[in-house]
Amino acid sequence: MRKGLHWLAALLTALLFLLPLYWMAVTSLRPVGAPPPTSVEWWPANPQWGNYAALFDLLPLTRYLRNSLLVVGLAVPITLVTASLAGFSMAQLPERPQRRLLLFSVVVLMIPSASVWLFRFQILRWLGLLDSLWALIAPAFAGTSPLFVLLFYWNFRRVPAGTFEAAILEGASALTIWWRLALPLARPTAIAVVILSFVLYWSDFVSPVLYIFDSTWYTLPVGLQILKQLDATNWPLLMAGALLITLPVILMFGILQRFFLSNTTLANLFDRS
Repeated sequence: MRKGLHWLAALLTALLFLLPLYWMAVTSLRPVGAPPPTSVEWWPANPQWGNYAALFDLLPLTRYLRNSLLVVGLAVPITLVTASLAGFSMAQLPERPQRRLLLFSVVVLMIPSASVWLFRFQILRWLGLLDSLWALIAPAFAGTSPLFVLLFYWNFRRVPAGTFEAAILEGASALTIWWRLALPLARPTAIAVVILSFVLYWSDFVSPVLYIFDSTWYTLPVGLQILKQLDATNWPLLMAGALLITLPVILMFGILQRFFLSNTTLANLFDRS
């Protein structure tokens, strides 16, 4: 009985979070220009699957999709490498420098992102990266966010010091230890950083608007905003565009969640194993 109630509560909670996605999918299949339904519509009487093809007729979404894929395809692996290297390096420092860097990272993490827009614009202009996809990818070379560095740092801190010391005695270099020993031990953290950074770059709307002026390099979030400006009341097409942006994130989480949402991983996270 207790187990059945547990699964029932989990199912109801999952349905609560899935209901907006289902509503988005149903709305995207309604006829264009039709008035909103006066009652709950679980499925449209005449699904308009052509709404998704109409998106590509109204806007160059193929180009926007290619740009978004290029950004996440480069930024996510670069973020994983730089953040894990930084976290691994912090974990190997003496206690006092560790505390200073930890405090500095937490302070930087609390700074609002809007306060660095102007400075980032100047840096990108000095580097000659404005009005290109590199303007969107450049933050990945700094680990994207202090949070990702701290996640790797906390993970590597839990590894017994003797593990890395034994590898050093065997003649392994720092890069070898990081690649062949540290990263495999931090696989759940690496998967979490991959998902979080993917969502961050995939759904980024502000950076393309601030640092890109040529519409050739726009990404999907900007394309969705352009679609809204064309017809702000065309809910079927707007929901079709929103679903197009949301589905890759859902698919990625569904594929990778088993690597870091297992009982063993959660036990290791809270040091209960």
